[in-house]
Amino acid sequence: MKKFLYLIGISLFAVSLLIGQERPTAFINAKIIPVVGQPIEQGILLVQNGRITAVGDARTVRLSSDVITVNLSGKVIMPGLVDSHSHIGEGTGADGSSPIQPDVRLLDSLNVRASGIQRAQAGGITTVNVMPGSGHLNSGQTLYLKLRDNANTIDDLLIYDKDGKYMGGIKFANGTNSIRSGGGNFPGTRAKSAALVREQFIKAQDYREKVRKSGSDKSKLPPRDLAMEALVEVIDGKRVVHFHTHRHDDIMTVLRLQKEFGFRVVLHHVSEAWKVADEIAKAKVPSSIILIDSPGGKLETVDTKFENGAALERAGALVGFHTDDYITDSRFFIRQAALAVRAGMSREKALYGLTMANAIMLDLQTRIGSLETGKDADFIVLSGDPLSVYTHVLQTYIEGKKVFDRTDPKDLLIATGGYGASSDREIHIDCFDDDLGGGK
Repeated sequence: MKKFLYLIGISLFAVSLLIGQERPTAFINAKIIPVVGQPIEQGILLVQNGRITAVGDARTVRLSSDVITVNLSGKVIMPGLVDSHSHIGEGTGADGSSPIQPDVRLLDSLNVRASGIQRAQAGGITTVNVMPGSGHLNSGQTLYLKLRDNANTIDDLLIYDKDGKYMGGIKFANGTNSIRSGGGNFPGTRAKSAALVREQFIKAQDYREKVRKSGSDKSKLPPRDLAMEALVEVIDGKRVVHFHTHRHDDIMTVLRLQKEFGFRVVLHHVSEAWKVADEIAKAKVPSSIILIDSPGGKLETVDTKFENGAALERAGALVGFHTDDYITDSRFFIRQAALAVRAGMSREKALYGLTMANAIMLDLQTRIGSLETGKDADFIVLSGDPLSVYTHVLQTYIEGKKVFDRTDPKDLLIATGGYGASSDREIHIDCFDDDLGGGK
């Protein structure tokens, strides 16, 4: 009897494992652009439990009898796009009380039902660095998010590091955005802007030293300061600085500050990167650039060039792209690479700039950015070559789950615009509610 019960127990355990184990899915016959490595004609992408388990072709990937196959003949598969600078989700950061507010957390203001999240999915974007604005020298802490479907709270989109902490950087800015007259101790010049930033980093160094000297004696700890705690994470290299900067002199100021205080930094926008590309490369600092097909609006961007990507590539600097959504609509993110290639950037580095380069900037290179065994199954299916103006994102997958499908009328509406395509705060699309009972 005991043996019989034991065998039943073993059988039930095996059944439970099978139920919990998602069947593998093979996406076959597509051209696969893994980004790291050469394109694979008639490729196979094997996915199970949200991870990539194999990438190759029929000679290198063997499929078991229980595999679900999806035939994508004539299509292209590449990694999910990574946007290193976005403003989707309607988040707000610092207020007008002071120019430097590192204690402010975008976590506390992002709307996970905002339509911009689904627009980004339609553009093939799977991971984003969502930033507060640039009207301050420091406007607060950013968030790295996976654009998973049907999020109910911000927790559903967060990415956690190995220590279980949600991931994000911190936003700094210089140039004209943060210069203003009036109250709040905002700077009136570029030199004063840099002086205020230095002052705060010196305070953070002093705060860190006081904490260190207190040792295990809690009575000697300084009063807790959330702003200083955030800046200590910066100077300790635990939190990346994402620095809004345009003019070549402003870029050099950022590099100067980085050298003085040793923080890790990503340059954002860098409209005049072509003027100081060698200096950027020498500092080993990555750049997240934006190529705007209808430039205008700011005097400090008057010298921006489509050749920025090519100049940074020639200099040997790591370069990625971003949308700054709505500056570039997330649905058109992939065009950034095409514009850069037209201006002299290599095809390989341009596609790398949409994916792996940005993953590196967000400390996520071991998890996303390329199609490699063991990485998250974040990928997109394209109708043709990614740099062609005629190509559409057909499907977007995050961790093996489809979050966008252009054949779905609701998703097509999001991709192409029109009435009801921008409904916020409810997980629905207005013009489909009456007959379909809600959207995604």
